Amino acid sequence: MTYEHHTLSEATTRLKPTRQPHWLHAFAPSVVVVGSVLVASLTVPTATSAQIWRSQEGRYRTPMRTGLPKYTSSFMFCRLWYDATRSMRSGLGWSTDYPAADINFMTRVEELTPTHIERWDNGDPGIAAVRATDPDIFKCPFLFMTDPGSVTFTEAEIEGLRLYLLKGGFLWADDLWGNEAWRYFEDEMSRLFPDRAIEELTPEHRLFSALYAVEEVPQIPSYQSWRRSGGATSEFGAETAVPHMRAIFDDERRPLVIVSFNTDIADGWEREGDVPHFFYNFSPAAYGLGINILIWAMTH
Repeated sequence: MTYEHHTLSEATTRLKPTRQPHWLHAFAPSVVVVGSVLVASLTVPTATSAQIWRSQEGRYRTPMRTGLPKYTSSFMFCRLWYDATRSMRSGLGWSTDYPAADINFMTRVEELTPTHIERWDNGDPGIAAVRATDPDIFKCPFLFMTDPGSVTFTEAEIEGLRLYLLKGGFLWADDLWGNEAWRYFEDEMSRLFPDRAIEELTPEHRLFSALYAVEEVPQIPSYQSWRRSGGATSEFGAETAVPHMRAIFDDERRPLVIVSFNTDIADGWEREGDVPHFFYNFSPAAYGLGINILIWAMTH
């Protein structure tokens, strides 16, 4: 994977993957500063705007559908379905922000990029929930996980997830808050890849400018926390005041796992249709970073 860097005034940073995923065909993204441009893009009425979901959080203890949509080599959003073994201070386990975050992200990816997305037979965006032991996981180019501090994987899940990642898969863990949750997550990553370090990603990393120029790690709280606190972004005061992006790489520097720590990126997707003020404050950065991660991870 090589990049040609241009100045922002040229408005192009062209990706040249050695192997381009089918669903990212003809992708030559331009660097766009997250802000008014993305807000305008998200608020222009379009046919897809009607597909934006409001929050359904807490309504689904099991996935709204099982299996995968009919596979046509377009992009499919897969969420890791797991059994929580502990309750953290925030989050609802595997279904945190589900399904609105997944559906809204897919809708906006199709609207804001040339990416083709999978769809179910009824036309709904092709989101799915899969377990680490399910053979279907190998059809998922992108695996998203929420509230990762709440799980202790079984040995079978560790083996399945490790095999998936080493065979070319990718995991993004989001909505992890506080020192206790981090220790639990770090322990699970040590079981998954005992010889691989978790590395800090600074805003200078190419992930932050794969398409949208995201100038810092955005701290996005849950809507409930933001409302209760009168607008604070840190859910647990000084302990969670600084958001981080961290990653685990393979020997070729391909990203295996990314974790967004002390921030809830998916809430910026989930709550887009709920509260305009929350949307304007958080959704542009949430979509900008999410699309960057998708492009960066899938083209390495």
